[in-house]
Amino acid sequence: MKLTWARTACSHPALSGVSRAHFGDLLQELAPRWTAVRESALHERRGGARRRAAGAGRKQKLVFPDRLLATLVHLRLGLPHAALAELFDVDRSTISTAIREVRPLLAARGFAVPDRRGLRLRTLEDVFACAEAEGVDLRIDGTEVQVRRPKAGRAGRKAFVSGKKRQNTIKTTTFSDHQGRTLFSGVTRPGRVHDQTAVRTEGIAEQFRLRPNVKVEVDEGYRGLANEFPHQVSAPPRKPKDDVCDGERRAWREQRRRQSSARICVEHTNAEYKQWRPLQRYTGRREDYDETHRAIAGLVSDRSARRATRRRTSTELVPVRTTTC
Repeated sequence: MKLTWARTACSHPALSGVSRAHFGDLLQELAPRWTAVRESALHERRGGARRRAAGAGRKQKLVFPDRLLATLVHLRLGLPHAALAELFDVDRSTISTAIREVRPLLAARGFAVPDRRGLRLRTLEDVFACAEAEGVDLRIDGTEVQVRRPKAGRAGRKAFVSGKKRQNTIKTTTFSDHQGRTLFSGVTRPGRVHDQTAVRTEGIAEQFRLRPNVKVEVDEGYRGLANEFPHQVSAPPRKPKDDVCDGERRAWREQRRRQSSARICVEHTNAEYKQWRPLQRYTGRREDYDETHRAIAGLVSDRSARRATRRRTSTELVPVRTTTC
């Protein structure tokens, strides 16, 4: 009775972060992969094929649907393993093993593509190829999450100190479309690394050279990228000098407002990730952050991909009337 109650309560979207229909799709998608990985591990442990028929031996205390449900609750609310073990009436090590097995499967799913059911993006190459083929204008922005401070004396302790937040953080880069729907989120790096540096080291700039038709909206942090690819990357207009006339200054403010309005949707995308407790302040091992982030971002992309595509309105400056000075 206790396990049935736990299943009913944890399957609620407020706890799992996904609808029951979405959970059913995840179960159907991941169950064969989990079974294959488990059988491979058992085969390696035995050193050969099984000697008894399938189903023989000790029964599992936690079946795969429960393992998936416990992992989703942990990702959504950040509940400790001990608390989940009490809910499902199992040992704490069983919950830890379940999360360690299911989380990589969620992270490897990739990101859903709007209006293309069954198609998923897993690399930067996939994102730029999809944007060029579908005529999608990308939005790029970085986000950072506070993490635990490394112990004193550990090598590379200062690598996680963010120059912006003055805290120990880990940064990621998010790609979205004009409606803020997630297309990719990754490029994980320590908080000390600037966004422009990640553009050079993670191959983002190389993708612009390979895909000259891809257009992107960015913020001031990617000014160097906009200078290198002026016909592809749109950054906020530079502030005019103090001696310019009021008309030019008003035009600059309007251009800046329109560029910000076109780019702000990717900020909303990053805000969707922060609704999941581990991405508000990550308290786990820093080595597991990239996997956790990709698992959550993949789930968020499933939900955002279901939003219908809206017609994009023009943001060009159109003169109301012709005047002469």
